[in-house]
Amino acid sequence: MFTGIIEAMGQVEAIREEGTNKHFIVSAPFTRELQIDQSVAHNGICLTVVDIAGSNYTVTAIDETLQKTNLNSLQVGDKVNLERCMSANGRFDGHIVQGHVDQVAVCESVKDENGSWVFTFRYDPSLGNVTVEKGSITINGISLTVVNSQEDRFSVAIIPYTYQHTNLHQVVPGSTVNLEFDIIGKYVARLLGK
Repeated sequence: MFTGIIEAMGQVEAIREEGTNKHFIVSAPFTRELQIDQSVAHNGICLTVVDIAGSNYTVTAIDETLQKTNLNSLQVGDKVNLERCMSANGRFDGHIVQGHVDQVAVCESVKDENGSWVFTFRYDPSLGNVTVEKGSITINGISLTVVNSQEDRFSVAIIPYTYQHTNLHQVVPGSTVNLEFDIIGKYVARLLGK
């Protein structure tokens, strides 16, 4: 389980294709603390560490993950938001995040609010996912609060710390981001037949 509180930004150092899989070689400040088989969220996607070499580690994404997330658009040099699993004695500062991306969204606009930013994202509502005003949403692994919830779009307000310490500063209109909708909201929607 994750909390949506980004621990560090990593950098994609190399990408190798093998059949329909892609191996991402990533450098991170905490690489030396990782272990093989450990789960790490990359832009909100739970991936397993399969190799560690110096300051780099490798994770593998299968075709289904590549098709349902923004991993296919990653290039060497790109920054990724990283979070290791929450430890049993850790603080729960965000919300319940599984690391299972529900779908992607496209950034419609980024509005500079003179000290903060408002990002608006559009998504396909036909997949049955919904946002709730002042509810939680995970964007590229970041736990955020929904504002201006609509049927196919929503906004989030970003403070300078989050803007500077995540890869949101690289998101521009037209960028694709990963969404994980609030787990409680997903269960309620399923029970109500939405």
